[in-house]
Amino acid sequence: MPPTLASLVHHSALKLTVRAGEDRLDVPVRWAHVSELADPVPYMEGGELLLITALKLDAEDPEAMRRYVKRLVGAGVVGLGFAVGVNYEEIPKALVDAAEQEGLPLLEVPRRTPFLAISKAVSAEIAADQYRAVTAGFAAQRELTRQALAEGPEGLLAALAGQVDGWAALYDASGAVVATAPEWAGRRAARLTADVERLRERPAPASSVVGGPDGEDRVELHSLGTGRRPRAALAVGTASALGTAERYAVHSAIALLTLTTERSRSLRAAEQRIGVAVLRMLLAGEPDHARAVAGDLYGGLLDAPFRMIVAESAPAVRMSVDSHAHLETARTGTDAVGPDPLAALAEAAESAAARAGEPLLVVPDGERLMVLAADEGAVLAACADFAAGLEAARTGAAREQLGGDEGELVVGVSAPVGPIAVAAAYKQAEQALSVARRRGRVYVAHEQMASGSVLPLLADDAVKAFADGLLRPLYEHDATGRGDLVASLRAWLSRHGQWDAAAADLGVHRHTLRYRMRRVEEILGRSLDDPDVRMELWLALKATSAD
Repeated sequence: MPPTLASLVHHSALKLTVRAGEDRLDVPVRWAHVSELADPVPYMEGGELLLITALKLDAEDPEAMRRYVKRLVGAGVVGLGFAVGVNYEEIPKALVDAAEQEGLPLLEVPRRTPFLAISKAVSAEIAADQYRAVTAGFAAQRELTRQALAEGPEGLLAALAGQVDGWAALYDASGAVVATAPEWAGRRAARLTADVERLRERPAPASSVVGGPDGEDRVELHSLGTGRRPRAALAVGTASALGTAERYAVHSAIALLTLTTERSRSLRAAEQRIGVAVLRMLLAGEPDHARAVAGDLYGGLLDAPFRMIVAESAPAVRMSVDSHAHLETARTGTDAVGPDPLAALAEAAESAAARAGEPLLVVPDGERLMVLAADEGAVLAACADFAAGLEAARTGAAREQLGGDEGELVVGVSAPVGPIAVAAAYKQAEQALSVARRRGRVYVAHEQMASGSVLPLLADDAVKAFADGLLRPLYEHDATGRGDLVASLRAWLSRHGQWDAAAADLGVHRHTLRYRMRRVEEILGRSLDDPDVRMELWLALKATSAD
């Protein structure tokens, strides 16, 4: 405890006597200050014990003393020490009455007690209190470290809650509650997720103080992590403001939790290189070698059906399934994931995996992110939810909050596969990615590709160029007024080569239609008996009619 007026009064060497404000002696004293100025308020910071001899004061004037004491109280002075036997043999009644009226503790200082002795006593008690706080802080740090090593974050939170006589909670990168201590604090912590989310929007390190849920307590929020975006957050709830020792404990907890939630750059780089190697082996059809390299790093990911997720924040060069050499260029570390929203997607996947205890393999590669995640698991659901949020944000004001201005995100997901079929899964994910891009979607799973129609895919410029080149001779023929070959071809193909039905649609004789189809074959140099030719012509007609 810091020095108080009561501790100074009980100091046997000082011989102080209380003349007013007996009920306010428990107030802390920040410093003892001597001033004979008629108005010392400009030099006060609050919390001082002011020592005077009334050298320049008319201490017997009631009105002057009321104004003097009122100014001191307004400045935050916590006590007034009056030396008797110097200018006055005893404290004037006007000053005693003014102190009683304003509730300012008034201490009588005997002549044999120098002001310097009082200042030394205050200084010594402050130093002792600081020493106790530092000692308690080191003890708390040792206990927190021991619990962190023995029990992990949960043990650390329990120790911290005991140190501050309150509760503590750990949040992951998404703002979800990971652990609380004691357990009853879970509900309180959950109601602070909006405050945690606002804290995460600020560059780390960041902190804030909020009123507890329903005004129950005072809560400090601290971001955890060393990157641009915090990877986690710590909440500490107490009945009142933290003291020095408690502050040491909280700072120690922040450092320890940062170490446990944010791996070192070298470790992340090593894991990144292992992930790249494992993925390359899987793509090359070497699942046994991939298992050997992965070891226990990715848990049982390779032992159960999983899906490959391929995401892009901008059009990227396609990677051939037969050549995986450029995976060597995959960057390492958290910054390798790239700017938002690609980094945000990786963060959502990692947070979901951490909460659900699921294995996860994430490989960033420039503007592309590749992920292997358990089928029907929390990671897959989190990626779908993240994409759905971006999809909605494209047409709403929430776009800015989700980082939509920093680049478009496109995600393709394969069907469930095992380790021997990763190359096929990669191709499926790329196909889904291409469909998503063409359809203007954020997220497309492989099984969704069978729904809808293939016709929107014909809008590709390359397809249109092929269609124009294939049908141009027929359009040029019709432009001369020598027939209507394009319309006849379309009617004949739509009727599956049935002459009578197609001729009826055109309003011509079937012999006329036969003649026109022979002209089509002559002009194009292709046989309509070939099903591939009929298919190409039909798609070309669809592509040109889409303009």
